[in-house]
Amino acid sequence: MEKRDGRPAGAVRLDDPWYDTPASGRGDQGAAGWADADDTADAAVQDGPDLSWPSLPAQRTDAPGEPGEPTHAEVYLTVQRSAAFQEVRRRYRSFVLPATALFLTWYLAYVIAAVTAPGLMARQVIGPLNVAMFAGLGQFVTTFVLTWAYARHARLRRDRAALDLRWETQEMTGGNVR
Repeated sequence: MEKRDGRPAGAVRLDDPWYDTPASGRGDQGAAGWADADDTADAAVQDGPDLSWPSLPAQRTDAPGEPGEPTHAEVYLTVQRSAAFQEVRRRYRSFVLPATALFLTWYLAYVIAAVTAPGLMARQVIGPLNVAMFAGLGQFVTTFVLTWAYARHARLRRDRAALDLRWETQEMTGGNVR
């Protein structure tokens, strides 16, 4: 993202909605700024279907803040029901569920082979290293590869859409997330 924006890798975007809001979402600060005409290039980069936002529920007059302002719960329910949020969830599940099933299958196969086929696991491969040692080391390699694949998938398929959701939520709540 920094390369496309022309900023150095360590630069902090002050207009980033994640910047002022703590991870717990309980901060009183809002975002330092909002998207403007310079962000039209970001819209062209997005991939996937056109994800439109549902309208907010009927405005409440008894909500805290200004009259007619929706509550935070209404805003978050609106975002949760949006096609964009459902797409982010679908992309997340499409990676995590198969990857988890594959890794658990590989792990259980290693454990079952160690218990039921000790002769196979004790077979020498190279010098003092046997099949069990290579399979055990393969568990570590698989963990690192899976972590790399997850981070890559998140960066390429979900992060931009999730950040757009965050921007939209910040705009709907006026930057005050409580």
